[in-house]
Amino acid sequence: MDRRESLDKVAGCKGMSEGTVIVNIKYKDVEQTFSGSADDVWVSVNRFFSELVLAFDVARKVVLTVNLGKLVEDCKGIIGVASEGTSLLVSRKKLTDNETLMLHLLANYIGHKLGFLKEDSTSKESLKTELGKTAKITSTRLGELVREGTVHKTEEGEYRITTKGIKQLQEDLPKIRMKN
Repeated sequence: MDRRESLDKVAGCKGMSEGTVIVNIKYKDVEQTFSGSADDVWVSVNRFFSELVLAFDVARKVVLTVNLGKLVEDCKGIIGVASEGTSLLVSRKKLTDNETLMLHLLANYIGHKLGFLKEDSTSKESLKTELGKTAKITSTRLGELVREGTVHKTEEGEYRITTKGIKQLQEDLPKIRMKN
C-alpha cells in the first residue's frame, strides 16, 4: 500500500488526499491549524510536533517541579503531618535554625498538598514558637531565607516554602537524616 492509499484509508474516504486537508492541533495554550494538500499538511504537522516536543524537552530541563510522592518518601522519619498540624520527628538540637524553619515550612507544604492543612503558609509567630528562639532571631533567619529565594513572604505576612526551597531542602534531607 503506498502513502496515498494509506492516507485514504486513515481518512476513511477516497480522494481526500487530493483536496484540501485541515488539521487543528491544540495542546494546553498552544493551538495551530494547518491546511493545504495532504502532503503539505503532513510535513507541517510533523515539523510542528518535532519543534513542540523539543521545546517541551528543553523546558522540562529548566522548570522546577516537585514530585510529591518522592518528597513524602524522602521526608519519612523527618517530618510528620496530621490533621492536628505538623511536627518535626528529628531533634531540633542538631539542626540549624534555617533547617528547622525550612522543615516546618516543608511540612506545611506537604500537609496542605495532602489535604490535612487549609494553607501551605504559616505565621512568623508560629515559626518563632517552633524554632524556640526570640522574635528577632526568627525574623533574621526568615529574612535570610526570603533573600535566598527559598521562602516567600505572602501579602498577608505569612511564610511559605518555594519550589526552589523544596528542591534545595530535598537535596539536604540525607545530610539532615545523618545528623540524627
